[in-house]
Amino acid sequence: MKIIDLSITTENDLPSDPPSTIPKITYLTHKDSAEMMADAYQCELEDINGFGWGTELVSFTTHSGTHLDAPWHFYPTMNNGEPAMTIDHMPLEWCIGDGVILDFSHKGDAYKLTVADFQEKLAELNYTLKPLDIVFIQSGAADRWGKEEYLVAGCGVSREATLWLAAQGVHIMGTDGWSWDIPLPIAARQYKETGDKSLLWEAHRAGAHCVYGHIEKLTNLENVPPLGSTIVCLPIKVKGASAGWTRAIAIVDGPNFRK
Repeated sequence: MKIIDLSITTENDLPSDPPSTIPKITYLTHKDSAEMMADAYQCELEDINGFGWGTELVSFTTHSGTHLDAPWHFYPTMNNGEPAMTIDHMPLEWCIGDGVILDFSHKGDAYKLTVADFQEKLAELNYTLKPLDIVFIQSGAADRWGKEEYLVAGCGVSREATLWLAAQGVHIMGTDGWSWDIPLPIAARQYKETGDKSLLWEAHRAGAHCVYGHIEKLTNLENVPPLGSTIVCLPIKVKGASAGWTRAIAIVDGPNFRK
């Protein structure tokens, strides 16, 4: 059995998020925490050889690093009026499934994927989507992770394509880009040029009319076969939250959990 790690490493001050949401990590060494540990045990520093525990203080959002967006992130309601689910209520059955990895990295930055694009790629694989498949796309952004240009890199998904995937029974989708939509600054420019309000966060807002979640900032998708893997992408339970950090993996040549 081979396991491929699909989650990026969360690092301090890495400029692949907007400035206000860049993760901040303060590392406390064993020396830094020695007095804390000695106080907790009511002992002398020499009793613990002057060493405490290694620990870290972390400040970031639920959308930092590889994470699963819940319907609550998209809109207050989902599925045409139902209360939107927060991450702690996402069904775990959705998060373990057969992987379908589609390579759209050749489409270019800011290209908006259509239903036809997905249908064409699936036809090339001679594959028909089934309920609870997990669909991940290679957007072309992965090679710019860790750089400021990552924020405007890669293709995104249209509202229509998102709704179409959900209609096939796909509840979990994902991308190696910063957003499931086309890069936000580019969509903002297009809105300014056209005044078309439908361009505003269109793929995310599709969640008001269906039931789905998507993962952003995946990695290593090029190492996963298009078909035949099992994806496991369980989110951390944060009460009432719009997203949860996710250690996503692909299991290749392993057990099929759907059999």
